[in-house]
Amino acid sequence: MIRERRRETLSGWLVLGLLLGTLLWSTYAAVQAFARGAGWTGIAWLSADVAAVLLACGVFVVNPNEARVLQLFGDYRGTVHTPGLRWANPLYTRRHISVRVRNFESGHLKVNDSDGNPIEIAAVVVWKVVDTAEACFEVDSYENYVKVQSEAAVRSLATRYPYDASDDHQKSLRGSTDAVATDLKSEIQERLSRAGVEALEARISHLAYAPEIAAAMLRRQQAGAIIAARQKIVEGAVGMVEMALSHLSASTQVQLDEDRKAAMVSNLLVVLCADREVQPVVNTGSIYQ
Repeated sequence: MIRERRRETLSGWLVLGLLLGTLLWSTYAAVQAFARGAGWTGIAWLSADVAAVLLACGVFVVNPNEARVLQLFGDYRGTVHTPGLRWANPLYTRRHISVRVRNFESGHLKVNDSDGNPIEIAAVVVWKVVDTAEACFEVDSYENYVKVQSEAAVRSLATRYPYDASDDHQKSLRGSTDAVATDLKSEIQERLSRAGVEALEARISHLAYAPEIAAAMLRRQQAGAIIAARQKIVEGAVGMVEMALSHLSASTQVQLDEDRKAAMVSNLLVVLCADREVQPVVNTGSIYQ
């Protein structure tokens, strides 16, 4: 694999100053030579002018957080990172490449999760070029490579996790956001390392069930939420009934037999677990009549 090599270049301002001085002096000397009738000498000074102009073609600009990849007849000669006006061999071809941080958002991909449910998923990837030589020469187009491989990583990730976890210890796409993001970043980095690209961050930006099962899954989630809420209500009601019975048992003013305790427990559970306001009924008799 071709690795990046830093290339130090001359200051463009210094070279331009020298070339401008050379151009002015050689032009003046050529005029004087032709005035004296020394034609060959004048042609030699004019050749110096042409050489100065050609050397000036080696001046180029490097912007901050950008680089220039230098090649000589197809041979990689190094990468210039120093910002400003620089000068290199005018025969070098200079390819511009950005090393700034960039974002990429994948489209909404339709895949099956680990439970086989069709879902829609998308992700945002923050990346930058860290090796300009690999980005230029190891892949055909590093920007398109980032796009294709990131979407492939998102598809692979979605097949390893369920949309929702069946228990608290299982990781899921919806419930384990940080763990899924870390896993996604690692897989994307593994795929992009050969292109000289570093994945700085990767997170899921869109997650939903596919339209054909969205309504059914919504009812399933609502049913699960209702069951979980009922379970909490029943647990709390039982605790309150136990507390009431213990307090009554400790009291010497009220003595309840087993039938009265059962009736009280039934009435308290109805009151505490009902999903609407309970209507009171006044009992003028007893539990035995």
